[in-house]
Amino acid sequence: MSKPRVAIFDFACCEGCQLQIVNLEEEILDLIGAVDVVEWREAMSEQSTEYDIALVEGSITRPEDEERVKVIRQRAKVLVALGACATIGGVNKLKNHFDLDEVKQCVYGEAASMPHLATAMTKAVDEVVPVDFKIHGCPIDRTEFTYVIRCLLLGKTPVIPDYPVCVECKAKGNICRWEYGEVCIGPIIRAGCGARCPSSNFRCFGCRGLIDNPNLDAARDVMDRYGLTVEDLKQKMELFCSKQGPTL
Repeated sequence: MSKPRVAIFDFACCEGCQLQIVNLEEEILDLIGAVDVVEWREAMSEQSTEYDIALVEGSITRPEDEERVKVIRQRAKVLVALGACATIGGVNKLKNHFDLDEVKQCVYGEAASMPHLATAMTKAVDEVVPVDFKIHGCPIDRTEFTYVIRCLLLGKTPVIPDYPVCVECKAKGNICRWEYGEVCIGPIIRAGCGARCPSSNFRCFGCRGLIDNPNLDAARDVMDRYGLTVEDLKQKMELFCSKQGPTL
């Protein structure tokens, strides 16, 4: 039986999630031994139009990118969105708060009108094409990445947490960041990172996106307890979730 052909593509991103794959070190050899990597710009010069699994990092920010990801989707049996930029639009969606001409002028100055710098509202990959699986985070968690890929190779459906980061914080015995006067959005953000930021004495920034059915009443209760408002929470959601989230 031939190995599944895998291609890795990138759009608007820092490529940090692909770097996490490289950081698997010895473990990457086991994965590569189970698949045939046919395209990966960060690691090889070869290209291919035939692949079974496409891993896509980055958000979609240009009209030509929309067309390119549609072609990738047509060719791939399975498409996996890799990291926050691909799954929810990432920090690139901050651009959507501003006038696009203003954004181009701010970033590119006199070159803003050049055709290759044409830009559009930032979209997550699934806002353009259907996505089969998502590997969340900024960057992705290496353990979760290998788990998802192994599930795909075995024909199993990976189970991604749909409960809040607070669950992992409680399991680790972390003192709630709210007790330190920080507005943490862990109560509405998808777990699966092992509460990495709160465990390192930082609030949750929301890079894994909102859980499917966030407990908004619980979030309001937390804010009331600490004398904060909905606007305080929304300000902290701007980095990753302001254009994704529910009405609080």
